[in-house]
Amino acid sequence: MSDQNPYDKLGVSEDASFDEIQDARNRLLEQYSGDGKSIEVIEAAYDAILMDRLRMRQEGKIKVPERIRFPEARVQSPQKESPVTREQSPAWLQSILDQPTPTDVLLPGAWYLGLSAISVFYQAAGDQVLQLVLVVGVGISIYFLNRKEGRFGRAILLTLCGLITGLIIGGIVANWLLPQIQFINLSPNQFSTVLTFILLWLVSSFLR
Repeated sequence: MSDQNPYDKLGVSEDASFDEIQDARNRLLEQYSGDGKSIEVIEAAYDAILMDRLRMRQEGKIKVPERIRFPEARVQSPQKESPVTREQSPAWLQSILDQPTPTDVLLPGAWYLGLSAISVFYQAAGDQVLQLVLVVGVGISIYFLNRKEGRFGRAILLTLCGLITGLIIGGIVANWLLPQIQFINLSPNQFSTVLTFILLWLVSSFLR
């Protein structure tokens, strides 16, 4: 590899294609792997050939593929970051919605599941029990909402909205659905209470 002709150093002819030149360079680099001096000679010969091809291209003698990297263009232009389009929810919705941890979901869920079981299976005391468990359910919702942000007034407001909505929707659905489902032995008040607990669980878990 002492010959000064860069084509001879790479073992290719002067009319070799770019693919042949690159293949020869890669083959020699692999052959002389670990020999720093030989690798330096190979790279210098390769760059010399590219410079020669660049000169010929500027003179209009050959057409060089755009994928060829010339020595003077070693510094690659930074890649343009493709814009990532993200559909973001409105700001007011982001201020209300929360990204709960599993504990934030399961802990209130366990409470409301227990209260729902009491509402369904403990029928001896009737509406007095339902009123009591509703009061407990409201307190649970306020507690978990206030624990997230420390905003007691907001926690009360969201809980009351969930309570009122649940009772209204529960009463409407119960009067329409229960007469059609004979095997469900629930009173409209029990059904409304359970539906309210589901809504309060969603409010306390996924709102803030």
